[in-house]
Amino acid sequence: MRQGILSIIGGSLLLTACSAHPVLYPNAHLQSVGKDIAQQDIEACVQLAEAAGAEEGSGTAGRVATGTAVGAGVGAASGAVGGAISGAAGSGSMIGAASGAVWGLLTSLFYATIGPSQPNQAYTNFVNRCLQEKGYEVTGWQ
Repeated sequence: MRQGILSIIGGSLLLTACSAHPVLYPNAHLQSVGKDIAQQDIEACVQLAEAAGAEEGSGTAGRVATGTAVGAGVGAASGAVGGAISGAAGSGSMIGAASGAVWGLLTSLFYATIGPSQPNQAYTNFVNRCLQEKGYEVTGWQ
């Protein structure tokens, strides 16, 4: 049972961790080189960005991890308060932390799957500039 849940969570993270890519405006340069060359140029710019130290970013997996950690912290705090009122602060905080972590993980996964996964700004700026210098116009990322 536990392995099945972990497999589902891992699969969800892999599905949601698909990276964003630039959307190019169909200007004269794009029309003259074609989509295949444009894709090669995008990949070259991505490699340059990564070689320069710009990382695509934490993206979805990072947001999920952050949401899980925040959920655990909030759950532990609220569990400790509830436990202190009932006289069992230690067990209350453990139960709160566990339930908060699960809640944080599930809500983060939910929002990660419905929300766009945007790379960090330094990475997109680097790739955008590289593509612009090659003659492309980036209209956005998706």
